[in-house]
Amino acid sequence: MKADLHCHSTMSDGVLPPAEVARRAHANGVVLWALTDHDELMGQPAAREAASALGMRYVSGVEISVTWCGRTLHVVGLHLDECDDALAAGLAAMRDDRGIRARRMADRLEALGIPDTFEGALAFAGNPSLVSRTHFARFLVQRGDCSTMQEVFDRYLADGKPGYVPTQWASLEAAIGWIKGAGGRAVIAHPGRYHYTPAQFDALFEVFKDLGGEAIEVVTGSHAPVQYVEYARVAKRYGFLASCGSDFHSPSEGKMDLGGLPPLPAGLTPVWHDWI
Repeated sequence: MKADLHCHSTMSDGVLPPAEVARRAHANGVVLWALTDHDELMGQPAAREAASALGMRYVSGVEISVTWCGRTLHVVGLHLDECDDALAAGLAAMRDDRGIRARRMADRLEALGIPDTFEGALAFAGNPSLVSRTHFARFLVQRGDCSTMQEVFDRYLADGKPGYVPTQWASLEAAIGWIKGAGGRAVIAHPGRYHYTPAQFDALFEVFKDLGGEAIEVVTGSHAPVQYVEYARVAKRYGFLASCGSDFHSPSEGKMDLGGLPPLPAGLTPVWHDWI
C-alpha cells in the first residue's frame, strides 16, 4: 500500500490548495494520505472531502514546530481530532508567534536593502495568518535577489544568517500533549535533518518515548536512502512505529513528489497498522 503522510498545502507553505494536493497524490498512486500543514488545521475539511471523492483513505494531520535542546524540530500529529479545543488553541498561539516573527524577518531583510519584504512574502501566502521563511524565499527568488530557494536560505534565512529570527516554539511536552489529547499519534518528522549530537539524539528519542511519542519518519523526502536504513534501526531499537511522507510542498521544489517514496524497510510496524 502506498502511503504519504507528510505534505503541505497553501494553508501553510505549500503552493497547491488542499484539494489539488489530494488530486496529485491520487494521480501518483497514493492510497493512504494525510495533509500535515505547519501549525494549521484549516485545510483538513477540504483535504478529507477531496480524498473521499477520489477513493483514498484519509488521515487527519498537522506538523507542529517544537524547540528542543536549543534547536527547532518538527513533530507530526496523525489520526487526530482537528476540532479538539486544546489543540486548536495551542496552534493558534503558534501562528500568532509566527506572525510576530514574520514582521521581524521583514524588518531585517529591509535593513539589508530589500524593500517591501513582508508584502512580497504575503503575496505568496495562501493563508495570511501563516507567513513563513518559505514565502520570503519565494519572494526573493521572484525579485531576482537569488536564483534558488536554497540560495535564499544559505544567504539570508538559515540559522545565524542576517535575516534569520530565532523563535521559541512549543515544548516537546506541549506538542505531544496536544496530539495525544486530540486522540492522535505523535511522530518525529524527518529526524535525519536535525543537527543534534549522538548523545542528544539518544536523549531526544528517550524523552519523546517517555512523553508518549510513538513513531518516527523512516522513509521521507528529506532523507537519503542510506538514512532509511539508519532510522529503521532507530525505530527497532526504541520500539517506534514507522511513518513515511514526501514532505511535498510544490511540483518544482524539493526532492520528492507525492507518492514517490519506496516502501518502508522490512521488519517495521507501520504507523497506520491499526487504522485500516
